[in-house]
Parts: sequence; structure tokens; C-alpha cells
Amino acid sequence: MFSKQLQVLSIFLLLLGAGCGEKKKVLLSGEAPVSVTDFIAFFTPVSRPFTIADSILTNKFSDSLLISTPVLSAILPDSVLGSVTTKKERPQFHAIGKIEVPDAETYILIHFSSRSKRMLWILTFDKELAYQSSTSFFYPLPKKGIQQSLLIDRKFLFSLLQIRKNADGTLSEGKAVYVYNEAAKQFTLIMTEALEDKVEELINPIDTLPALRKFSADYTQGKMNLISIRDGRKQDRIAFFIHFEKRNGDCSGELKGEAFWTSSTKAEYRQAGDPCVLQFVFSSNGVRIQEQNCGSRRSAGCLFDGSFVRKKTPRVRKKS
Repeated sequence: MFSKQLQVLSIFLLLLGAGCGEKKKVLLSGEAPVSVTDFIAFFTPVSRPFTIADSILTNKFSDSLLISTPVLSAILPDSVLGSVTTKKERPQFHAIGKIEVPDAETYILIHFSSRSKRMLWILTFDKELAYQSSTSFFYPLPKKGIQQSLLIDRKFLFSLLQIRKNADGTLSEGKAVYVYNEAAKQFTLIMTEALEDKVEELINPIDTLPALRKFSADYTQGKMNLISIRDGRKQDRIAFFIHFEKRNGDCSGELKGEAFWTSSTKAEYRQAGDPCVLQFVFSSNGVRIQEQNCGSRRSAGCLFDGSFVRKKTPRVRKKS
């Protein structure tokens, strides 16, 4: 009898021990700090080669991947967290994954987003799980029209790849390769292949229309800023095309249509159902434009406005 009771007790203790051995995964979204071991264990390992595109910056992440600021504050030095956050903003951190170097460092990949910036944030811990350094990719964002991706290969090289589609359909590529320098405790740039600085061609869709009237001409403000004026279908109107790029392409706009003369030197674009109103004021050597409510035709924070200089047309000499 006693033997059977001892056997049952032994089985119970074994089951209890097995249950205790199954450690529940710690969440990082709470207010309470966690250990560095639990913090790193939370991240899912990713296999190499591993590629992540800049489109991840606009992804929506599950709440289960959320990392709270108090948790990070307990893991990282104040100066590190303070370098990417401000008191006015409430950034969000989400876990992406981790890459472990055998008998060496571990890279923790985090998606960072705030009101003013988004980026891929990488934290580095040594083999003793002590914090070493941080770096970021995809911030600041490149010029409009350029796509970025980060490739982490089997040799633990971090290659930032850039691709731009040119106006003629060709592709320009660039690359910057980084490696973690354990002695310096930071990422070091070891190779660059600059993105080919190919000048984009600005195509004027109304270039072939007649330009016989007084103010019909091209007006420019640099290579990629153009107001093209051509003869309208009737005497009381003009055909126009506007294209502008400012702040390295972050601010741009384009509009094509017809404007009606309101005086001898002023014309206005206004259409029923369209809140956009655009005014043209011509002089002998240029044109000035000013808009009202044309936000759907341009980037936020920039306007269809400014003065453009009339482009001189080469004189054609008459044959004697």
C-alpha cells in the first residue's frame, strides 16, 4: 500500500516538474522591466540571407509584438533611447526578429515609428548579452523614386541596397556595405557603390502645341521646374503644363489644363467641382503663379507658387 502511494507521489512530482519546466514566453508590452535574457528570447530568430524592404516602415504590427518604453529603458542606457525619442512624441517599438552569431554577438531588429520618423533599428548585444551598440537603416528616407532594402547575408554583412527607375525605363543601383566592428562596438562602412547620378528627363506633354501668341513660351526655375504655356483652343484661354520639384524631390507637384484670361496679363484655372484655383500673372520676361486649395495635385507642405523666368527662344534667321 505504501509502495503504491509512493509511486503515485513520484508521478505527480514528475508531472509538476515538467509543467514548471515549460516557461511561458514573457511579453514586452508591459510596464514592468524584464531581464536581458527574456528580452532577447522574445525575438524570433531569422535565417540568413535575410532581406527586409523599406516598405516595412508603413506596415501595421500585431500588439503582441509591441515593446514598451519602460522595458527598453531597463535594457538600454538612457543616452541610447534618448537619441531616438523626444518628450513630445510617443514612439512605438515592435519586434521584427533576431540574428545570432555563433559564440559572438546577437542583433535585435526593431521597427521604430513616431510622428516625425520611421526606421529599422538594430541593437547589438555581445555573447554575454551585454548591450554594445545601436544603428538604424531607412532613415532618413532617400529621394523620392528610390527604393531601399537591407540584405543581411551568411557572412553577417549588412548591405543597404538602393534602386531607382529612370525616366527611360532603365534602373540605377547603389549599395553600401556595413560590418559590425566588435573592437569599436559599432557598424563600419567597408564598401560603397554610389547610385548613378543620372539626370531625370522632364517630359513636357504639351510641347508640340502651337506657341504663336504673346505669352506662349516655356518658363523655368531650374532643371526640374517648368511652366509651359501654349496657345489655347480659343483666344480667351491658354493651355498650360506645370511641373515642380523642391527639397530634393520630397516636395513636388504637377498640373495640366486650360486657364482663361481675366485681363491682358492675368489668367486663371478654375473648373466646376475642382477646389483647385490657380492664378497666372504674366510680365514681359516671366510668370508668377499662386494657388488656392490645390493639395490633391502636389505633396503636402508645398505649393504651386513662385516666379518663373521666360526661356529664350532661338531666333530663326531668314534666308536672304
